[in-house]
Amino acid sequence: MVSGWTTILRRRLPPWLWRTAMGLVVLLVAVVTFGLFAVVGLQVALRFREVGVPELAGQTVQEATVRLGEAGLSVRIEPLTRIHPTIPAGNIAVQDPAAGLTTRSRRSVKVWLSSGPSAGSIPALIGQSERGARERLEEDALHLRAIAEIRSGRYPTDSVVAQEPPSLGAGSTVGILINRGERGATYVMPDLIGVHGARLEEVLRARGFRVSVVGDHPYPGVEAGVVLRQFPRAGFQIAHGEAISLEVSQ
Repeated sequence: MVSGWTTILRRRLPPWLWRTAMGLVVLLVAVVTFGLFAVVGLQVALRFREVGVPELAGQTVQEATVRLGEAGLSVRIEPLTRIHPTIPAGNIAVQDPAAGLTTRSRRSVKVWLSSGPSAGSIPALIGQSERGARERLEEDALHLRAIAEIRSGRYPTDSVVAQEPPSLGAGSTVGILINRGERGATYVMPDLIGVHGARLEEVLRARGFRVSVVGDHPYPGVEAGVVLRQFPRAGFQIAHGEAISLEVSQ
């Protein structure tokens, strides 16, 4: 149908007018196509353009939402709060990404609200690993005051078995007691001075100790290979797998 009308118009119109009309049609199609590509390209550029992250510390959530919206960003509130000596409770204490960095538009900025200058309640740390306890105290902006250690088979190894102050108490510092696990059988280190080193190494290694000769020295009147010094020294406790160092005569 379109082809028929085109043929009729071409016969009735002068050649120069027909060429002009066709040129205008081609130009109109090119303009429309270019406009569509420009609109799509602009939308893509706006979506993925880099924008600066504004400073949010100290602002309320409403203020931060408005400011981020102006920059093409949104706010995401994290559940944990942070103790801050100057920022009031409920206002933003920490943000990620930090102010001054760039990010893509339409991304969200994570924020942690302040719980105020007071320490608040101490979290329960008993049963957690040392690493977990450290991370929890850091999240709550509490200082790890001291770590004491015990060795026991009654509790899991590397776990917190006591804390001070106790959970739900108030304070800004916390001390914890860590169980390092039950120690195996120990022995009293004998006096090895004057014993022949080669035979001694065989005996000690057969009993699970690591033995190494770390030096040899000339000693008048003493045959070669006799122990002159030892570490650990006689009387110290030692367990299987621990190292014993010997110095022998040349």
